[in-house]
Amino acid sequence: MVTRLIPLVLLALLVGIHVQLWSGRGSIGRVQELRQQIAAQHAENAQARLANEHLAAEVNDLKDGLEMVEEKARSELGMVRQGEIFVQVVRTPQR
Repeated sequence: MVTRLIPLVLLALLVGIHVQLWSGRGSIGRVQELRQQIAAQHAENAQARLANEHLAAEVNDLKDGLEMVEEKARSELGMVRQGEIFVQVVRTPQR
């Protein structure tokens, strides 16, 4: 009877291991899903890093000189220096 019990126990352990491998917490499907999430997070981090570098460069430009401040004021606020004339060209659609 003992000789039959050992193979049954080993078979039960093998089945348990396979169940964990295919449907458990560390299953193959879950590992793939986590790898995809990691890849997506790396892409998002790279995008955020580029945005941060752009903002840091803009901050440095604003700290270093008034040219950048003037350019921002002209483009975003419509600044015109004294003695300058503002001209706006409006294009009409061609027929």
